Amino acid sequence: MTLQHQIIEELRVLPNIKVQDEISKSIDFLKEYAKRYSFVKGFVLGISGGQDSTLTGKLTQLAVDELNAEAGEMKYSFFAVRLPYGVQADEQDCQDAIDYIKPTKTFTVNIKNAVDASVMALGDAGVELNDFVKGNEKARERMKVQYSIAAMNGAVVLGTDHAAEAITGFYTKFGDGGADLMPIFRLNKRQGKQLLAALKCPEHLYMKVPTADLEENRPSLPDEVALGVTYDQIDDYLEGKEIPEEPRRILEGYYLRSQHKRHMPITIFDDFWK
Repeated sequence: MTLQHQIIEELRVLPNIKVQDEISKSIDFLKEYAKRYSFVKGFVLGISGGQDSTLTGKLTQLAVDELNAEAGEMKYSFFAVRLPYGVQADEQDCQDAIDYIKPTKTFTVNIKNAVDASVMALGDAGVELNDFVKGNEKARERMKVQYSIAAMNGAVVLGTDHAAEAITGFYTKFGDGGADLMPIFRLNKRQGKQLLAALKCPEHLYMKVPTADLEENRPSLPDEVALGVTYDQIDDYLEGKEIPEEPRRILEGYYLRSQHKRHMPITIFDDFWK
């Protein structure tokens, strides 16, 4: 088996999808989890205004609507969380995403004071964070807030990890990579767009240039610039197609170096040295 086939198998990517089937898979996944575990009364997700959180949020609200209709009461909720660091440049997109999703309830928590206090405390201890690591601090603070909201509302935290993100490890470990459920795991970037188009999402929310927007020295840096490969190349690779040698080398390098992000904390029983 080639490394490409191994990656495709691990990330469960299909070369072609039936859009309505994939919509139903994610909705049913969320519904079955809620029904199986009686402590679950809702779901929490940070909304960034980008494709992945918009898709995950819409699928979740649809699942909650179906659960409540089946229960005959407002038993379940979807909590959308805005988590800006100060003022977010694309805040209007965030509000457009929330208007589109129509969540049960929206929280807005500005993480700037918490992140700055953490950075200052580390500095006082002699640990000066660079811009990149401060970006990770923001991502972990956002996830911490979501878990606090979930704990106070009998909810679980959702993540937006998908195959095009998983292959590169393009997320913060125990930040946006830490969650209870990943409803769109298996889809690549273009497949996510197909689902949003079928769900009648405003085009500007899923056709915008993807950016993590964590670094202050490089604000709104496009993902494709940061990665050195395009999402079309990543998606083609994940669909089993041939791509040029250089992006293949870059992608496979990312995958091998980021294995630790896709693994639970390592114990003495893991043969990680092999």
